[in-house]
Amino acid sequence: MKQLLISLLIFLIVMTSGLNDPAMALDTINGAKIFNVNCAGCHLNGGNIVRRNKTLKIKALQRNKMDSLEAIQDIVANGKNNMSAYRDRLTKQEIEDVAAYVLERAKNDWKS
Repeated sequence: MKQLLISLLIFLIVMTSGLNDPAMALDTINGAKIFNVNCAGCHLNGGNIVRRNKTLKIKALQRNKMDSLEAIQDIVANGKNNMSAYRDRLTKQEIEDVAAYVLERAKNDWKS
């Protein structure tokens, strides 16, 4: 019985260990689709055709204090300056997914 409980505990720890990472709960595949439809026109490969220093590259996100899921979700939802707001076009889940996708790609320097 003791061995069974230990095995169960180890299984639960392994299965829940990824839940501490908020991006793990988000759908980056769906985020990629949303990005390609709504964002890639201005931000292809993490760039920015409107404002060159406001890219989605990790250094620019860090410099502009936009390197967290919450910050990216906020700007996607509410917009800022030339960036349009998408809160009326995307659901909360879609905004979360696209933010997770952007942050994941930025951390990988927008390489596959």
